[in-house]
Order: sequence, then C-alpha cells, then structure tokens
Amino acid sequence: MNQKLLKLENLLRFHTVCRQLHSLGQRRTFAQWRRVFSSAYPVRPAPQHTGSWQTDSLFGTALSQYRLLVTKKEVRPRKSQLSSTKSKKEVEVWIGMTVEELARAMEKDIDFIYEALLNTTMDIDSLEADSHLDEVWIKEVIKKAGMKLKWSKLKQDKVRENKDAVRRPQADPALLTPRSPVVTIMGHVDHGKTTLLDKLRKTQVAAMEAGGITQHIGAFLVSLPSGEKITFLDTPGHAAFSAMRARGAQVTDIIILVVAADDGVMKQTVESIQHAKDAQVPIVLAINKCDKAEADPEKVKKELLAYDVVCEDYGGDVQAVHVSALTGDNLMALAEATITLAEILELKADPTGPVEGTVIESFTDKGRGPVTTAIIQRGTLRKGSILVAGKSWAKVRLMFDENGKSVNEAYPSMPVGIIGWKDLPSAGDEILEVESEARAHEVVDWRKYEQEQEKNKEALKTIEEKRKEHQEAHRKDREKYGNLHWKERSFIKYQERKEQKLLRPKEKVERDSNMLPVIIKGDVDGSVETILNIMDTYDASHECELELVHFGVGDISENDVNLAEAFHGVIYGFNVNAGKVIQESAAKKGVKIKLHKIIYRLVEDLQEELSSRLPCTVEEHTVGEASILATFSITEGKKKVPVAGCRVQKGQLEKQKKFKLIRNGDIIWKGSLTSLKHHKDDVSVIKTGMDCGLSLDEEMIEFKVGDRIVCYEENEVLAKTSWDPGF
Repeated sequence: MNQKLLKLENLLRFHTVCRQLHSLGQRRTFAQWRRVFSSAYPVRPAPQHTGSWQTDSLFGTALSQYRLLVTKKEVRPRKSQLSSTKSKKEVEVWIGMTVEELARAMEKDIDFIYEALLNTTMDIDSLEADSHLDEVWIKEVIKKAGMKLKWSKLKQDKVRENKDAVRRPQADPALLTPRSPVVTIMGHVDHGKTTLLDKLRKTQVAAMEAGGITQHIGAFLVSLPSGEKITFLDTPGHAAFSAMRARGAQVTDIIILVVAADDGVMKQTVESIQHAKDAQVPIVLAINKCDKAEADPEKVKKELLAYDVVCEDYGGDVQAVHVSALTGDNLMALAEATITLAEILELKADPTGPVEGTVIESFTDKGRGPVTTAIIQRGTLRKGSILVAGKSWAKVRLMFDENGKSVNEAYPSMPVGIIGWKDLPSAGDEILEVESEARAHEVVDWRKYEQEQEKNKEALKTIEEKRKEHQEAHRKDREKYGNLHWKERSFIKYQERKEQKLLRPKEKVERDSNMLPVIIKGDVDGSVETILNIMDTYDASHECELELVHFGVGDISENDVNLAEAFHGVIYGFNVNAGKVIQESAAKKGVKIKLHKIIYRLVEDLQEELSSRLPCTVEEHTVGEASILATFSITEGKKKVPVAGCRVQKGQLEKQKKFKLIRNGDIIWKGSLTSLKHHKDDVSVIKTGMDCGLSLDEEMIEFKVGDRIVCYEENEVLAKTSWDPGF
C-alpha cells in the first residue's frame, strides 16, 4: 500500500509541475498579445501564481481522500473474508446423506460435488441427486472444499432409551397355584376335530361353520363332570391354516392329535406332529370314527411310528384313545387322559401381578370396535386394566367368555374376549399389562419407532444394493462402448433409445391385462393372514402378475371400492359383507366384489380370475386328410395354376376351413384353398374316399406325389394358471 501511495504522490507532483509550466507558457503568450492590443483593449493585471496554489491545494485534498479510501478498501475485504471463511468452515453431515443434501449443507451446487469426486475411484456417471454417499466420499468432498467436518447429532436418536414393556421374571414357586391345561385339537381336515369338541362342550359349532370347515381359532373353556376345567383351542385343519395351527401350538400345554381311523395319517396330520415337536408339547392321540366298519385303529398307530409318535401299546408314552365324535363314545376317557397328562406336567401359574397373555384371534365388531380373543397366562385380568399388544393398547371396557357372557375377572388358562382396544392387534401378539395410559403410549411409541428404524435400515440396504447394481451395469456399458469412436457410440445409444420407445395403446392394454391387482378383506386377523400366506406361494408371475393393493379386517367399504377402481382390481371378501349401497357403487364403477365363506373356494376363484387374464391358447383340430396322387396345371388367363389331384383318406375336406401341406413330416405351407373341385364341379365339401382337385392361395408352392393335405380348424382354449397353492 505504501509503494502505491508513493507512486501516486510522485505522479501528482509531476502533473502539478506540468501544469505550472503550461501556465507559464500561457502567460508569456498573453503578454505578447497584450502589447499588440494594449491601445485598443486595456487589460487589468492578474495576480501571480494563483492557479498554481489552487491546483496544489486541490491535489493535496484528493491525495488525502485517496489515502483514506485505499486504507478502508484494504481493511474491509479482509474482515469480510475472515468472517465468510469462519461461517463456511464447519459443515454438518450424517451417514447416508444424498448428493443433494451434501450440496445444500455446504451451500454449493450439485456440480461442485461432482467436481470434487471427479478424480477419485467413485463412478461419477452413476451418481444422481438422490444417490446416497458413503462416509469416505463425504469426507473427501469436505476435504477438497477446505471445510471442516461435523457429524450430525442424529446419533443421539440411536441411543434412545428403550421404553418397551417386557415379561416379568419367573415368579417365586411358592406363589404359583394350579391352573387348567390349555389343550389344542389338531389334525387333518374332516377328521372330526370340531365335532369332537362340539360333543365336549355340547354346542353346535360344527353346524355354524361354513361347509363344515373350521376357519378360525376358537378358544373355549369346558367344564367336565369331575369338576376339572380344560381350555380347548380348536385350530383349523385345512392346509391353508398352517400358520394358525403353528400359533396355536405355541400357546398350548397339550395337543390332542385327531386321526380318522378310516383315513389314516394325512398331510396335515404330519404338519400337526411337526408343530407339536417344534413347540415341545406332549401329544394325546384321539383315533376318531372308530364306529365305522372300515375303521382300522391299529393301522393308524403303525403309520404314526414313522413320525416318532409311539403309542403306549408299542412301548411309547403317547396315550391313544379310540373315540367316536359322532356318537360320543369314549369322549370322557379322552378328557380323563388329558387331565392325567396335565397332572403329570404339574401345570401352575402366578395369578398375581400384571397380566401376561397371548392374542389368539382379533376382529372388528361393528358395535364394539376392535375385539380380541386371548388366553391369560399370568396375573388376573380385570376391567379397567391397561394392556399393550404389538403396536396397540387397550383400556379394558368389557370382557366376555366363549358364550358371550360378561365376566369381571379372567384367571390364568382362561380364554376371554377383550373389548377396549384402540387399534386391532395381530393374532399371536403378546399381551402385557402396564400401569397407566401414559406408559401404554410410551410403549407403543417405542415399538413404532423401533419398527421405523428397522424399515430405514432395510431401505438403506436396498438402496445400497440398487446403487451397486447400477454401478455394475454402468461399468459393463462403459466396457461395451469403451473401444468405439464417439460417433459410433452415439449411434448405438440412439438405436437403443429408439427401441425403448413408449408403449403403444394396444401394447399397454396387453400389459395391463397380465396383471391382477387384488384387495383382501377378512372377518378376523387370522383369516387375512392365512390368505396372504397363500398369496405368498404365488409363483406364476411370468404368466400374470398378482399385486396386493390393500388388505384389512372388516366389511367392504367405499374406500375399498375406490381403490379397486383406481387400480382396476378385484375385491375378495372372506366371511364379510358388502352392503347394498357398496355393491351398487361397485357396479357403477365396474369393480368386481367376490364374497366367499370357504377358504379354498376363494382360492379357486382367484385361480380362475388369474387364468382369465392369460391369453387364450389356440388348438388345431383336424377335420380331414387327403393324399396327393397326381399333379398338373391349368391355364387361367395368362397364368398357369398348379393343381393337385387328391383322394380323401379320412374325415372330409371343407373349402372354408384352413389347410396345410405336409411333406416328409414337415409343414411347408399353411393357408386357404382357391378352388376345390370334384370332376368339373366346384364343391365345398369332399368326403372320405372321394377324389378331388384343389389349388392353393400360394402359386409358388409345387405339389409332389405323396404329399399330404390336412384340413383343420383352430379353436381358442382358455389358458389355466400354473400356480398350485398346494390344495
């Protein structure tokens, strides 16, 4: 700065001297002219050196002002530069942030991020604005920008205090009291499980079930004449309810395995045995239908040996009771065998303290809201208790038994219906009692947060996998075009883009026809779960895509119809209703509503709907066949037309049908006839044993003696999906 000022002062002094010399020259010239014109024009004498003094003072002032300005200009940018550097020095970042988020945090544009990663091993071409960056690349960008890294305080969320509710430690043996056994009845479909239970509790459950098939888990408390009580879980035996049977086995103490004496061990029988082994639950064997003439109980016992179920008759520890659920024979013996096994197991529970239990089934009742059937395993449930199950909580408003009668308390091993849930919990959820509504909110919030964290982890994992796939695909593309000239590369890419043109309307219709969006509604949570499990076995997406749009519990609503209309889908209802207004609305919007009360009927309907979305297959049906005995040609105008002389070997030739020419087993032509004659007459049909002459619609085809002419028709046949749900 000092050197600049010195240069400026010297320049100003030089300029002042020049002005003074110039003024002096002007005064001399003026003096000469004054002598010439002094007689005519008298001139007043001017003071000496006035202009010089004014000029010096003017430049002095300018110089002092310039010094002040230079000083301010040099001081001011330095302060602003320091302050801006300090404000941009620290950048708050976090793991998994995107390119756009990093640019925003650095107050830069996205191109700056690309430039910072240009000479690194990162594949820049695969980066998008929403691409997630690894920690190493975030550090690299910050380093190249000359900024300071600061990790976000989001880590504090990861160490959030666990607010979940858990089961209590095991109780003091002195506090335990005997409890009733929880018994699950399992077995193959139609082996008489529900009828057996019906006889025990003397109600008509079997008559109420659609098609005689149990489609829910029923929990019932049965009082025996001896005074003992047994809680029975009646699990469905159908193949579709494997998950429900597995859940039943996990909350039970004893399993009664029902096997029909006339049918023997079946598929679901084996599954039930496996569930019992997995849950480490003892088995009591009930060989049913012993009243039938073709019954063979010994055969059943021998078949069970292959599955490590050894009856007492064969030296094992499994009690086998021959019963007839239809007539009620030996049912008390089966109950006594169950009670005996329960005494050996010494089943006890703690009836004090907070309640613990398991949701057996859940559904929505129009008048009462979400309702659950539960088995109490510890503590005593009372009205007003605050419960948590899954991501739902309840303040118990009402409890009722299997007959719908209101109860005030529920003890261990007692099945009970609970009303008061804010949301519908899932079947199989653990029920825990908490001290207050605030605590219930805290537990539910924590579980939702935990689920959200798991989803985020899965999402990040999926994003990372997709990014790697994209990078690999990009690397292969670069290798593919690496040795080509840029003009050749551009031309190839243009051709590829041209091939990937937008779908035509016809192609779009064909694509949409190969997709079946469905909405599933069921009466209870377990039924919906079962239907979804069946849909999970779908393996024919190459034929028609099966898309689950929505599922839920309860009757079909207007929202379901609107969803189905938006996705051009079908609504399947299981044991639910669709009101008249809903059905009229669906009819206006062209939405199909299919209601079923039997699970496998619903699945069969779903298979038919999938099959209807498949393109029809064309089958050829042979009408007649002729052999060529001679060839000749006729003249029509200026053209020569080849003609084949034939004899019909079987069936008949019909001119309006389609034909094909076969030579040495190969089809060399397909099309129509231009003429078919018997002698000189044009005919439309030639029957077996008759001779004829015929010509084809293809003039270039040459006939040879020994060729075969086949008359056929094409019939469209509805395709059938290859999906087999297993029953």
